[in-house]
Amino acid sequence: MNKKSSVLAAPYALWMLLFTVVPLGMVVYFAFWGENGFTLEYIKSIAETQYARPLGVSVWLGLIATVICLLLGFPIAYIISRAKGISQRTMVMLIMLPQWMNFLLRTYALMSLLENNGLINTWLRDVGLEPINIINTRAAVVLGMVYDFLPFMVLPIYSVLTKIDNRVTEAAQDLGANGFVVFRRIILPLSVPGIISGITMVFVPSVSSFIISQLLGGGKEMLIGDVIEMMFVHVEGGRNIGAALSLVLMALMLICMTLMNHFDDSEDVGGLMV
Repeated sequence: MNKKSSVLAAPYALWMLLFTVVPLGMVVYFAFWGENGFTLEYIKSIAETQYARPLGVSVWLGLIATVICLLLGFPIAYIISRAKGISQRTMVMLIMLPQWMNFLLRTYALMSLLENNGLINTWLRDVGLEPINIINTRAAVVLGMVYDFLPFMVLPIYSVLTKIDNRVTEAAQDLGANGFVVFRRIILPLSVPGIISGITMVFVPSVSSFIISQLLGGGKEMLIGDVIEMMFVHVEGGRNIGAALSLVLMALMLICMTLMNHFDDSEDVGGLMV
């Protein structure tokens, strides 16, 4: 790296140091350092039921939200990738449009729709149907995750699908492959990198989210993000446990990302890429 490049990179390096490396270092410090010096007690305490249950529930709900996002996101991404011109650009804009609004406002908007006296239940009562009791449940939390993180599944898959040469699928059809075979043997294998990226981008924020469970779940069941937030903000002297929980959660995320990257082998995807 020459001198000019080093000068240009300096502000970014300083930014990363102050707002990434230093906070992570503080998390590690508080996770392993107590009043009497170095200790593993805070890490060991994570195994206690009061912390293990929120972590397990967070992973479970995150998995459900990720699967739903994949089942919804892949067809949406495929439809958008097959569109042409202004239609494709319009659909991409509609997918991205909610992300231009504040995350908290989007969650409040969904909350106003799902409440017992919200727009959906009011309309159901007006047409003579039974209202849906979904607010303050796990289903509402999962729905909130899907609503907020679905674009993170659609856009990576869409980006990969648009790069698939139509001549490949046309050649397969000319050789007698029907639509299902083309999808299973060509489109799906080639879209694996986008699927892996989408799963990672949805699962990681879903597991660590906390405001969704508080607003849509009514705080009935705390997720790991709620516990961490409570430890840092509401519990005096709880930053050590909060840091230990954050460290364990980061380790879990890194393991998941490593496993997902293991399946993302771009050198041999379905035998189509070399």
